[in-house]
Order: sequence, then C-alpha cells, then structure tokens
Amino acid sequence: MKKTINTDDVIFNFFKQICDEKDDQKCIELGNNWIKAMETNLIKMEANLDEKDKTRYKEDIQNNRNHLNSLKGKNSSEWREYATKCMIEIMDNKV
Repeated sequence: MKKTINTDDVIFNFFKQICDEKDDQKCIELGNNWIKAMETNLIKMEANLDEKDKTRYKEDIQNNRNHLNSLKGKNSSEWREYATKCMIEIMDNKV
C-alpha cells in the first residue's frame, strides 16, 4: 500500500519541530530555514509564470515576500508563537 505525503502534514510537522525545540538558537535557525525555503519556493514559482500570470499574481507574490520579511529577526518565543498559530490554522482548515 502506497501512502501519499500530505503537504499540510509536512508543514504542520515542521512547525511542531519549531515549537518543540528546547534550544532557543536551534529554534531560531529552524525559523530562518523556513524563511529561506519559502523564498526559494517564491522564486521558483515566479520563474515558472508566464508574463500574463506574473502581472496577475504580482501583488500576491509581493505580499508573500513582505510576510517573509516580517518574520526575519524573530526571537525563539516569537517563532514558537508564530508556529503555534500556523499549526492551529492548519488544523482548523483540515478537511
């Protein structure tokens, strides 16, 4: 039997790892790794858009970049709080 990987589960587990990390510096590193991964995803997604869609999604892409920039410099407590909110949101939106 083949089990598929649910993206929400992967994201939830990553945020759980941030919440569970006892070492504050490692917690911050995990959060910063999240930012880097999401920035990479944005760059790749934007590169795959044609010009029409780049224009169409320009504001959404910029909003995502602004959100990621707002996460930079968070301390471990702020990362844990953010990760907890994200986990709650994922659970609230599970089908």
